[in-house]
This record gives sequence, structure tokens and C-alpha cells, in this order.
Amino acid sequence: MIALAVAASLQLTAPELPRLPEIRRDPQVTYVDRSGAVLGVRGGRYGPPVDLAKLPAHVPAAFIAIEDRRFYEHTGFDPVGIGRAIVAGVSEGRATQGASTITQQLARNLFLTSDRTVERKARELLYAIQLERTYSKRQILALYLSRVYFGAGAYGLEAASQRYFNKPAARLTIQEAATLAGVLKSPTAYNPAEQPARAAQRAALVLNAMVETGAISPAERAKAAAKPLKVAPSASTASAQYFIDWLDGQRRQLVGQPKQDVVVETTLDLGLETVAAQATRAVLTRHAGQQIGQAALVAVDGQGRVRAMIGGADYAKGPFNRAVTAKRQAGSAWKPFVYLAALEAGRVPDMPVVDEPLTIGAWSPRNYSEGYLGPITLQVALAQSVNTVAARLADEVGRPNVAATARRVGIVSAINTDPAMALGTTLVSPLEMAQAYATFSNGGHRVTAYGIERIRTNGGAVIYQRRAVTPQPVVGNPALSDLNLMLRTVITSGTGGRAAIPGYDLAGKTGTTSDYKDAWFAGYTGGFATVVWMGRDDGAPMGRVTGGGPPAELWRDFMSVALKRVPKQPIPQGPAAAAPLAPAPLAPDPPAPDPIEALIAQPTDAPPEPTEDPPFGDR
Repeated sequence: MIALAVAASLQLTAPELPRLPEIRRDPQVTYVDRSGAVLGVRGGRYGPPVDLAKLPAHVPAAFIAIEDRRFYEHTGFDPVGIGRAIVAGVSEGRATQGASTITQQLARNLFLTSDRTVERKARELLYAIQLERTYSKRQILALYLSRVYFGAGAYGLEAASQRYFNKPAARLTIQEAATLAGVLKSPTAYNPAEQPARAAQRAALVLNAMVETGAISPAERAKAAAKPLKVAPSASTASAQYFIDWLDGQRRQLVGQPKQDVVVETTLDLGLETVAAQATRAVLTRHAGQQIGQAALVAVDGQGRVRAMIGGADYAKGPFNRAVTAKRQAGSAWKPFVYLAALEAGRVPDMPVVDEPLTIGAWSPRNYSEGYLGPITLQVALAQSVNTVAARLADEVGRPNVAATARRVGIVSAINTDPAMALGTTLVSPLEMAQAYATFSNGGHRVTAYGIERIRTNGGAVIYQRRAVTPQPVVGNPALSDLNLMLRTVITSGTGGRAAIPGYDLAGKTGTTSDYKDAWFAGYTGGFATVVWMGRDDGAPMGRVTGGGPPAELWRDFMSVALKRVPKQPIPQGPAAAAPLAPAPLAPDPPAPDPIEALIAQPTDAPPEPTEDPPFGDR
């Protein structure tokens, strides 16, 4: 009451009040997909003031009705409301914490802490009066709606609308607006995604208050309350946060810390990203008994544009990006590099080989299935993922040449050259594997996977534009066309049968490492490649998960939709070449950092790398 009396006296008698501190808002970086849909925001916590002109009248009315129904009548604080709160507090036998006007709440949000002291309350009242003298009611309300917290990391009305209802605030219904207005009393207790029953009860109070203030009619209240409320269990862009995390460091390197709000236009297709996230959850649920801890998926088009990126099963529970940062053994998904080196050295798909016991030095590779197939062709050996043939091929053409071939088509990690390297003991990320398989998909042109197309200010000024890069041919014919032929067979009659999608030209390769620690499916069509990895962060074995099982299923489920969203085209043959293109010289480490490798931020809480047990073929 002392603070109230002081503030009232100052309001009535003092010509000057303490000057308001500067209202500051840190610049925001908004990431959008290739069609302009918002993926997420980094940087400043708060958005710009809400544009009230674009909102239905019932949206601000919901907040005024429940938070401050005398908002347009008072001058910063509400003596009537304070008196009513005091009476209510006395009748309840405890002190009340309510009665703060919207202007007071904004003053506290802008300039003060939430300390419950007389000094803080008095300062809050003074700042509220000064805000009312300085700004219009609409300006105060617009700024307030941009800063209040709605739970689940959503600050401001627009973020909350997207988080809980997957729509802009301009499209909120009466019931949705009432639900969001009800959240403010306690973002935890009335979170509509986590506490739907309590949120509904609170929303009903807001609807009643809207009727009492004349914002809506009783008929509109009844109609709004009767309609089922559809709340998103998680944001539709939740999985895209892995992608944004990958790009955020790159954005800082490109343009530094922005002095104003900027928009990053990316390569991601939110529709495909949503499909990838849904398919990942569905497959992991379907195979819950096989101890698959995590999954990652990367889809890249023939120019290197990342169209979808799933970095894990649940971003909220584990933001570590397995698609980019995790390095795991490639298993038999590595074998196309072995076979490409052999084809470039003069082998052909129908060349006869023998699947039989083999020892190289002190190492004897074994197949997934016991026994040996005997005389077969190279094409059959790759389709059935025969280990002995791959190991012999790498030994014959030279493991340094295999490593150089892998480097040439897109692998950027350090490559080992011990005998087991032919079976995929090199540690790689799903992103670089997708980058390499994109070379097979686009006619043999090396691309660099990327995600940022342009960065501009909100006003449209371009501050970064990716330069057009002409992809360089790194694989020629007949080696490329022969490899494509062989990898088609993997799907039509080999270990990748579960990835088949009728009516499309598809090729790919399964991969499984020792003790079922890692499982891969990497595949492509003309101009589009997708790589799936599954495993556990602790490197423990899964329950007999092979690349031809759940990973191939996830690849098929995703690609079944993706293929309808990308231009349908056969896998191109690639440039004609009388002789294979010269491989790049091999070095222990890449001679220059690849953009993917250089821009990866290694987290301190990365899960342990798996052991380098020699992998085996898969089914």
C-alpha cells in the first residue's frame, strides 16, 4: 500500500518521473526453409512488437479479459484492481500476488527482476506510469505480447502460436487465443501440450471473462468451447533444430554477429523434414524391441543442397547432432568406394570372382552368413555384400587407391588403410556419406553438401549470397554406369530389398558393423541421395539390427514421399571417359579442410566413438 500511495502521488503531482531505461531487444536470426516457412529463431529471445492490425480482434481481447480488463481505462496501474485483489487476499487468509496490470507486467519484463520486494514493486509502478505517458496503449500491448513467456521455450505470441498450434498468430481461433491467454498465469501448470486438462479449465475461465467484457457473445463462447482443441505435442519444426544448429556456426562465420534482425534462407524442405521426422519415429517405435537408441537421416540433392536432416530421435531429449557430428563405422555402405576403384582399374560387373576363405596378413574376413558362395560375379558379390570379395578387391587395387577414390567423391574424414578398411572400419558421418552418394546420383560430379543459400535483413538487403558453383566431374564412364548397375541390384535382388519402391530408378547399399553396433542404408535416385544410420550413443550392440532391416525401411518410408516432391529422373550415366579420371593423391589427412568438416562444432558432451571391430556383410 505504501508503494501504491507513492506511485499515485507521483502520478498526480510530479511533472517529471524517472527516465525510462532504454528498451533493448537483441537482434534475431530467423531461419526459413526453401519456400520461406519459418524453421526457428536464434539470437534474441524476443520477437519484434506484435502487429495488432494483423490479429483477429478476439486475440488481444483474450489477454486483456483475463490479465487486465481495465487496460484501456487505467494510466499504468489499476487502483480498483488492486483493491479487489486485497479484499480477495484478506478473505482467503493469504497475501495475493495478482493485480498487476499489463503495463506493470511489461515494465517488470523490460527493466526489472521478479524479486518480491517493496522497492521493486514501487519502481515497477513508476515505470508503468512512465510507459503510459510515453507510449500508446496499442504500442504497450504490442510490446507486451511479444515478450511474455508461454512455456516450452516460446517467448511472445507468435512463437507460442507456432509452438502449440503450428500456425501464425493471425490465424488463431477464439478457443486457441483463450488457451494461450490462460497459459500466462503459469506456463508450467497450464501448458496445453503437457497439461491439457488444466489448460482447458483455464481456457474456460478466459472465455467467461471474454463474455463478461463483451469481447465475445455467449453463443461464440459455446461454439468455441464445443470444438476439440488440437495441440501439437511438439513443434512441427522440432527436428529442424538439428539443421539450424549445424548452420548457426556457419552463419556466424559468414556474416558475424548481426546488428539487426536477419533472415537465413536455407535449402531445407520443411515438408520433407516433417516426413523424415515422422518416419523416423514410426520405424523406431515399430522396432522398439531391438534396442535402437538413435537414428539419423540426411537427404541431399544432386547439387549438394541438404533437403532434410534428422540428427536424432528427439531433439528435446538429445540435441547432439548425429547426422553431422557423430562419426561411426560405415560398414558395408563403404563398399561402393572399393568397387568403384576396382571398376576404374578395369574390372567389370560380370567378372568372375570366388567367395572363399581369405587371409590378408594376420586378418581373415568373414561373411555375415556362415559358409561361402564359391564362384560368383562382382555384381552378385556387391548385391549380397560378400566380405571376402571386397577385401580381396581392395588388396588388389590398393587400399590407398580406395581411400583416394572415397576422398574424391566426397568423404572428408581421415581414412585408415589397414586391410579391414575395405569393409568399412573408417569413421564417417551420415552427412559426408550423403555427400559422397550424391556423386553417384548426379552423373559423377563432386558436390559439397550445404544448407545456406542467402542471408538478408528483414528489409530485404542481401548480406550474403552463395555463389553458384559448377560441380566438377570426378567419376566417368564406364565405371560410373557399371557401379550404378551393380547398386541397383542391391535393391532388386540383394540385401536392400526392403528399400524397393516400384516405378523408380533406385540404387543403394546396406551396411552393418560388428556386433550390430551400426546399421546403414545409403541410396539414391537421379539427382537425390538419402543416407540413414541407426545405432546407440554408447556404442553398445543393437538387437540384431542390419542395414537391410530398419534403416532400409526408414529409407523407403521417407523416399516414398520424397520421390513425389523431387523431379522424377533416372540415374544419369555420367560423362563419357575413355579412361577413369585420375584419383586425387592420398594423404593421411585431407590436404585442405572440407567445408563440412571445418564447420562442424564438436560438442563437449559427444557420445563415445564405437570401437573399430572389423564389420561383416549384412542382410
